[in-house]
Formats: sequence, structure tokens, C-alpha cells
Amino acid sequence: MNALLMIAQRAGDIIMEIYNRPSGIEVEKKDDASPVTEADKAAEAFILGALNTVTPDIPVVSEEAASAGEIPEVDNGLFWLVDPVDGTKEFINKNGEFTVNIGLIENGIPVAGVVHAPAKGLTWVSADICIFFEEGYEPVVAQVRSIPTEGATVVASRRHGDNDDLNNFLKTRKVHEQIGAGSSLKICLIAAGRADLYPRFGPTMEWDTAAAHAVLLAAGGHLSDADGDPLTYGKFNFRNPYFVAEGEHLDAGFDLSDEDLPTEEK
Repeated sequence: MNALLMIAQRAGDIIMEIYNRPSGIEVEKKDDASPVTEADKAAEAFILGALNTVTPDIPVVSEEAASAGEIPEVDNGLFWLVDPVDGTKEFINKNGEFTVNIGLIENGIPVAGVVHAPAKGLTWVSADICIFFEEGYEPVVAQVRSIPTEGATVVASRRHGDNDDLNNFLKTRKVHEQIGAGSSLKICLIAAGRADLYPRFGPTMEWDTAAAHAVLLAAGGHLSDADGDPLTYGKFNFRNPYFVAEGEHLDAGFDLSDEDLPTEEK
């Protein structure tokens, strides 16, 4: 946990040096038209070097390298999943809601992870327990909360529209309020006891969720697919199905028609 924390914080420093440049942020387009910046590349280079030094025998699957076709074999059941800047659009728009994600997978299950939001001064690091760091405060053990009597606080993506599916799903829940957040912060807010539910009916990749999933599990929460089964890792193309992250695991799944599923999941 100490090593993960130090690696993520140093990567955050690298990112913030670019984020705070008065000259602005240069943006390129990847083959899938998604944006990539110098911060993504510089942070990934540092993280890969650090992990290869600390755990040289554990392969690393990282977003930018994978986008370039550099994907190691992960058949041994133990590998890292890295998103150096989760929420690149948030980074470009300078709203601070981006994170460094580093998750360790063992036999398909996230067993350790760190999520660091350098612009917000928030960090979650987890193995058997989850420790939450907030700038200006003492670190605390993060734990999910029971849903308040007035209803759940639902956190949703700022940028990915899944309103019809989301509204249909929320009809089955008692909802007090809905808030927006970027990147893996949505899952981590549940781990910190500041939200209760995050349904995601849009495309995500495994490096988007692995670290935050580890954080949520260590804090006592759950992240499940449409059948109510735990989300697993090392899937074909590293693509996730739709999922629900929650503090309290209240039901066995959710119903979506075949037309609603991501193409890769049909």
C-alpha cells in the first residue's frame, strides 16, 4: 500500500505540472477519436517504470500502451491494470475530476488498488482495508454507509449519456438526490460513504474500474454486472459490461434488453 501510494502521488505531481502550465494543454486524438495528452503519456511512463521496478514479474496492462497494441500476456492470473489519467476530458476542461488509477488483479478479482485525484487532494489506497486521504485531514479507514432513510445518493457520469436506462433503473430505488462526478471518483465516493449508488449503462474498460473496484471492495461495497455477479477482469479486449457499484448490495441484478447492451457484450 505504501508503494502504491508513493507511485500514484508522484504520477499526480507529473500530471499537475502539465495541468498548471500557463501555455495550456496540447491534445491529440487516438485511433478511436478519444483524446490523449502529454500528461497521459508522461504519467504512464513513470508508473510503468515504477511498477516494473517494484514488481518486475507482474505484467502491466495500461491504457495508452494497450491503445498502441502493447498488451502483455496475463494468463498467470496476476497483473496490474493502469489508467494514468482517468477522465482525460475532465483534465482538458480543468474541472479537477480526474484520477490516477492503479489496480492489482489476481485470478480476475481486484485485490489492491490506489485512486489518486491530485487536483482534488483526495486519495484512496486499498488492500485488506481501504485508507482515505484528504488533504488537510488525518487519514481514515474508508467504509461504505447504510443507505439513509431519506433515500440513496446516486452518482452519475458528467459526460456519458445513459439517461433512459438510468431512469428506468432508478425507478426501483428510493432516491434522495443525484450528483455528477467524473472518472473513477464516482465509485470512490461510495467507498468514502459520500454516495450510495453508481449505475453505469455505458462503455468502460477494465483499467477505468479496476483500482476503484479494489477500493470499493476493501471499504465493504460491491460492484456487480447485470446478473448480480461480481465484475471480473482479464476479459476479452478488457471491455466491461454494464454494471452497478453500490455500498449495500440490495438486489440480484437488473434487466436490460439485448439492444441496450454494449456491442461487445451481445
